[in-house]
Amino acid sequence: MRTSTLVAASAGTLITGLLAYALYFDHKRQTDPDFRKSLKRNNRRLARAVKEEVEAQGAMEREYIKKAVQQAKEEGFPTDLEEKEAYFMGQVAKGESLCSEGADKLEAAMCFYKALKVYPQPKDLISIYDKTVPKEVLEILAEMVALDAGLDLGSFTGGPGESSGTEQVE
Repeated sequence: MRTSTLVAASAGTLITGLLAYALYFDHKRQTDPDFRKSLKRNNRRLARAVKEEVEAQGAMEREYIKKAVQQAKEEGFPTDLEEKEAYFMGQVAKGESLCSEGADKLEAAMCFYKALKVYPQPKDLISIYDKTVPKEVLEILAEMVALDAGLDLGSFTGGPGESSGTEQVE
C-alpha cells in the first residue's frame, strides 16, 4: 500500500470522526434537556465571572484614580501667575502627547487634571476638553474632577440650586 493512500485514508477517517462527533454534539444539544440546562448553567457562570472581574477591575481603577488625585493635591500647585501659566502649558502639552501616542490614559488624564486645577476658568477649559480630548481620557478626567470637591466648576457639579462644591468641607 502506498504512503499517500494511507495518509488519505487516515485523513478521511479523522475528518469523518470529527464530523460524526459534531453531529452527535449538535443532536444532543438540541434534544437532551439536561445537556441544554448544563450548557446554559455554564454560560451563566462564565457571564457572572466576567461581570465580577470587570467590576473588580473598575473598583481597582477608581481606587488608583483616587490615590493619583490625592497625590497630586499633596504635591501642590503653583500659585504665581507666571508659574501657573507655564505649568498649565506644560501639563496640557504632556497630556496631548500622551493621548496622541496612545500611552497610559490615566497619566494623560492626570496631566489634564493638573492643568485644570491651575486654570482660572475651569468650566471653559472643560468645554474645550470635551471637543479635543479622547473619550476614554475624558471619562477618567470626569472621575478625577468628581473626587476633587475643591475644584469650582459652577454649574458642572450639580443641578439648579445646588452648591458648586467649594462650600463642602473635606
